[in-house]
Amino acid sequence: MPSSPQLLDRMRHSNDTKGVGSQHNTLKKGFYIRHGKRVFDFVFSAIGLLILSPLFVVVAMCIKFTSRGSVFFRQPRVGRGGQRFLIVKFRSMLQMASKMPPGITVSNDKRITRVGKILRRYKIDELPQLCNVLLGDMSFVGPRPELPEYVETYSVDQKLVFCVRPGITDPASLVYRNEEEILSESQDPEEIYRTEILPDKLARNLTYIQNISFWNDLHIIFATLGQLFLSVKENPLRVGK
Repeated sequence: MPSSPQLLDRMRHSNDTKGVGSQHNTLKKGFYIRHGKRVFDFVFSAIGLLILSPLFVVVAMCIKFTSRGSVFFRQPRVGRGGQRFLIVKFRSMLQMASKMPPGITVSNDKRITRVGKILRRYKIDELPQLCNVLLGDMSFVGPRPELPEYVETYSVDQKLVFCVRPGITDPASLVYRNEEEILSESQDPEEIYRTEILPDKLARNLTYIQNISFWNDLHIIFATLGQLFLSVKENPLRVGK
């Protein structure tokens, strides 16, 4: 596997993100952005929660019976308009993990539980965010919401990501799907994330905001699902291991 700097360099140049700041003074206000996107989010998050409810029960039992603590993990994030909300995930780490350094998660993090490794590998831990989408805190597609301490360092241009709802997936998530592995190769994962990965993510998401459309969102959703199926194919679940 290429070194962390090599991977970061390759990702930065996979799309043109230069001159982003000067291009994001306005946001398109078409029907999809004003109404359609929210209708899509509400309808399909409700359907998703209904269909996936049996899986939620199974996952909740696995979490509860294999480690101490609550089934769900809630954490403050910054969303649309700079407002804070509680993001919801299946708990994949030790109960007190959020109070233990580092603030970001790397591959083979000792705080991750045995069940949590499976949940994170197949992104199952993210499914409860459908509740955030249903409530209007998030969207299916939009800039991933960050912790308040990271947001405090945003420039004026970077804060333009707050003009839309944060999402479960975004263009940056497609590029950085192996982010934890990249960070695990760095001697200072926190510094690499703050100074290299996060600025690149924001640049990509600012570009996305200027090109929001139903078809673009659909493309990102299917690309995300494609990456998930590829991950399942490359890393099949082995029970009892």
